[in-house]
Amino acid sequence: MLTAKDIMTKEVISVTPDLAVGKLANLLWEKRISGVPVIDGNGKLLGVVTESDLIDQTKKLHIPTVLTILDSVIFLESPAKMDKEMKKMTGTRVIDICSGEIISVSEDTPVEEIATIMSDKKIHTLPVVKKGKVVGVVGKGDIIRTLIR
Repeated sequence: MLTAKDIMTKEVISVTPDLAVGKLANLLWEKRISGVPVIDGNGKLLGVVTESDLIDQTKKLHIPTVLTILDSVIFLESPAKMDKEMKKMTGTRVIDICSGEIISVSEDTPVEEIATIMSDKKIHTLPVVKKGKVVGVVGKGDIIRTLIR
């Protein structure tokens, strides 16, 4: 059974949280990759930033529906969601736009499980972590490559 260690890209391209969004866009374009891990100075994984995060910056802001009753405003959706969207849309650094939810796998995670995580969570790039450090990444291309072997 193939695992993350068998298919991962070991030469990890990563970015720091303070990298400018414009430089991130250039990096993804030049390297022809869809996402990279965000790592702090101690090598700790902070999240993953992807092309989708960059695209989210250009989308139209969704204004939550509100209901006004007797001079009171009642949000029918979470105002926190709008705050999060606004921060992402106006972000200038990687940390402002990257996914804060850290989803990673270990080297011994089976490829089938990785594919399931990617499909269920709509993830294109998964960091492979060993002892708290990123040792590789698995992208959708790595999964597809295993299908044609």
